[in-house]
Amino acid sequence: MNQSVLEQKKQVVSSITEKLKDAKSIVVVEYRGLTVEKATELRKKCREAGVEYKVYKNTLMRFAFDELGYKEISASLKGPNAIALCNSDEVSAARVINDFVKTSNDAVVIKAGVAEGKVIGVDEVKALASVPTKEILLAQLCGVLQGNIRNLAYMLDQISKKDEPAA
Repeated sequence: MNQSVLEQKKQVVSSITEKLKDAKSIVVVEYRGLTVEKATELRKKCREAGVEYKVYKNTLMRFAFDELGYKEISASLKGPNAIALCNSDEVSAARVINDFVKTSNDAVVIKAGVAEGKVIGVDEVKALASVPTKEILLAQLCGVLQGNIRNLAYMLDQISKKDEPAA
């Protein structure tokens, strides 16, 4: 193999490794049978959610996953594969891919993922996808707190009325 080609491949592996290392979540998918139209749609949905969707050669991804200690993933890299990764949160990549899988007629298959530095299986990726967004969780928390504050105010009012002398 030509020395410059080998050097280029090493640089690509290094680039993939850096992306994977910096990601808060990663989802590995097989995209066999995905039409160009559907692939464009998937890329658009990923971009809108702040998720990077990339296709690399399996051997290059395998080197990167192995370097990071994710050997279970590198073993599953057969066929046409891509990675979806997110640097901002742990759920976006799983949510976008899982939602797309539900509507893509099995053209995209989830193979594995990484969350919080651990390799996770297909079921865990799907479970991660069902976690509500940060905004929804905060809204739910505010609703609970607001209800509790209202109840506390009512109880304090009742206690103060009970302590008042009868007129």
